[in-house]
Amino acid sequence: MTVARTLTCAAVQMRSGTEIAANRDDFERLVREAAARGATYVQTPEMTGLIQKNRAALMAAIFAEEADPIVAAAASLAGELGIWLHVGSTPIDRGDGKVANRAFLFGPDGRKRASYDKIHMFDVDLDNGESWRESAVYEPGDRSVTIDLDDAKLGFAICYDVRFPDIFRRQALSGAEILTSPAAFTRQTGEAHWHVLLRARAIENGAFMIAAAQGGTHADTRETYGHSLIVDPWGRVLAEKDDDEPGVITATLDLGQTLEARRKIPNLKNIRPFDLVETQ
Repeated sequence: MTVARTLTCAAVQMRSGTEIAANRDDFERLVREAAARGATYVQTPEMTGLIQKNRAALMAAIFAEEADPIVAAAASLAGELGIWLHVGSTPIDRGDGKVANRAFLFGPDGRKRASYDKIHMFDVDLDNGESWRESAVYEPGDRSVTIDLDDAKLGFAICYDVRFPDIFRRQALSGAEILTSPAAFTRQTGEAHWHVLLRARAIENGAFMIAAAQGGTHADTRETYGHSLIVDPWGRVLAEKDDDEPGVITATLDLGQTLEARRKIPNLKNIRPFDLVETQ
């Protein structure tokens, strides 16, 4: 008799501001709400601890990992609540004049189990004069990360990474059943691309996708899209925070659906090498 593998997950939507202490309070409140609703894996968005686009103010406010208030709060909460707690990311002082956009996963015993530094920097020029240069402040990571939870393998990514499918394909080929992309998507890119990108990454890899988001107008004046999502391996939206307000969504994942989706469309097995030939 096959025992079903399930995991009750939550995505926490936030509107982080320029004060770490206030963001920590919101983080703790929303994580507790998620755990009270039965989630044993809880994900928060990119930049959980601080959203601050002024470089000088950012550098003055952040901490090294061992002193960071969000890291300490997450370790304590995970152990107290007995959950897997995934901080989608928070800014960490590297000590070399640059910042890491770093994700953390804490186990039900409160120990740090993994961390991941965002690989792809959001260096873009959008419509209406909106321009971002993350590489001016943040040092990109250079390694993809997966980890075994109790009953599933999970892969890490952050926000802009979602536009680079190779990360997720390599994670899926290594056995990842749950992909993640916690984010602070801008409103205009979110309105255009958020749903289709997340659903595409789930479909093409036969994997669940969980993406907790920032939403609304922040204290530093930026606008983010919200609409936190949990998507199944067939591309169906299991849960959505259908606005940009702070809150929690939950869904129970039937992990057998990854095997079923990959059986129906075995594209991971059907990959073939090829050459690109340019003709005139």
